[in-house]
Amino acid sequence: MNLNDLQNISDQFTKTERMPVLFLGHGSPMNAIEENQFVRGFREISKKIPTPNAILCISAHWFTKGTFVTSGEIQKTIHDFYGFPPELFAVQYPAKGNPALAKETVELLSPNPVIETDSWGLDHGAWSVIRHLYPEANIPVIQMSIDYTKSAQYHFELAEKLSKLRDKGILIIGSGNIIHNLRLIDWRNINTVGAGWDWAIEARAKTNEWIMDGNYQNLINFEKQGTALQNAVPTPDHYLPLIYTLGLKKKTEEISLFNDELIGGSLSMTSVRIG
Repeated sequence: MNLNDLQNISDQFTKTERMPVLFLGHGSPMNAIEENQFVRGFREISKKIPTPNAILCISAHWFTKGTFVTSGEIQKTIHDFYGFPPELFAVQYPAKGNPALAKETVELLSPNPVIETDSWGLDHGAWSVIRHLYPEANIPVIQMSIDYTKSAQYHFELAEKLSKLRDKGILIIGSGNIIHNLRLIDWRNINTVGAGWDWAIEARAKTNEWIMDGNYQNLINFEKQGTALQNAVPTPDHYLPLIYTLGLKKKTEEISLFNDELIGGSLSMTSVRIG
């Protein structure tokens, strides 16, 4: 690719007001079709931010060796779960892709290797929440995967390289859950909002404090923060999308929480808006 090609790609995304960044606690796939306070929170936040030119989503459910970005014009709706009702499997979210955004993402992250692929689409970490923000599927969406071989510090620094996209009308969304331990779910209170084990209550309080205070090193070094955080983040897949969003925050930008509730003992729906 020559310099003229890169310039043409860049020109497709004209400079705009800086877009906010969102981390969305996506919870159960059933949130895609249920009506509850969390999906209302997603809808409300979309009314409070500018309409984006396109969306770049980093989802907990695309956890790969190496970093990939979707480059197809068409994005298939991936139903990457089982045991749910047919109504959920019937959902389609026909948002288009954006090959130009995929290429610009690759260039911005250079020399870190990123591979374009059209073999993925939109997994439920992406479409189950984005469909509440933009139900008409009229905003192009691409996904970028999370490299499971890399540290949280690596992902934080990689995210910083994507910052220029925010000034071109690109909404960057991290989708996961800060507290996500399916092995320790309290099945008696699976749908009880506010229900949390003691360790989950402690982990929520600590992570919320660190987010709001800008103490990102504690969040990056989550594995060293004691038993509560170890229980909250038994695997990093759902946690690292938060690290991506925090890596995009400018020093002077405001940060706020919404959907800030525990559910089922060992899950948090806490979501974050930056800017």
